Amino acid sequence: MRGARGRAGCGEGARAQADELLVLVADGDHRAFEDLYALVSGPVYGLVRRVVRDPAQSEEVAQEVLLELWRCAARFDPGRGSALSWILTLAHRRAVDRVRSARAAGEREQREALRGGEPAFDQVAEEVEAGLEREWVRRCLQRLTDLQRQSVTLAYYDGYTYREVAERLSLPLGTVKTRMRDGLTRLRQCLGGAA
Repeated sequence: MRGARGRAGCGEGARAQADELLVLVADGDHRAFEDLYALVSGPVYGLVRRVVRDPAQSEEVAQEVLLELWRCAARFDPGRGSALSWILTLAHRRAVDRVRSARAAGEREQREALRGGEPAFDQVAEEVEAGLEREWVRRCLQRLTDLQRQSVTLAYYDGYTYREVAERLSLPLGTVKTRMRDGLTRLRQCLGGAA
């Protein structure tokens, strides 16, 4: 992944460039896709990494997102937002899907193990660890303002997009994005003490 180039590409100029490139990619322009890949691969990987956590799976999910970007670029509607926002929404959804899929697979394995009368390997330790993590996240969420907590919960636990969160809370999209950014920053700081 080209994290350094993609990370630098988060300014307004890069947003406009991403909009232009995505339109060209929708027309099948390979060179435009190379440029778009270089521009967004860092932010895509960074977002996926924060959700999935595992570096190898994060790389895999990021590559899936970028492949989907090539195949589905024509679905992008510039009237509904920037290309970068659309791409990061694809990345977030794909990352959440991967986490949910992994969780469901783990639960299936546990059910199968219980049917066979054998507890899953280190099931007690895993349950204790998960309980501690949930409690830590709960405590950190309580440190957020009500609006930050509602926004983060709707987006990351219920799977709503920023626009859907804004609609559900009857707030301007910009306000939700700001509260979300501030809330995630505070959560990151709080959860940093859990490591």
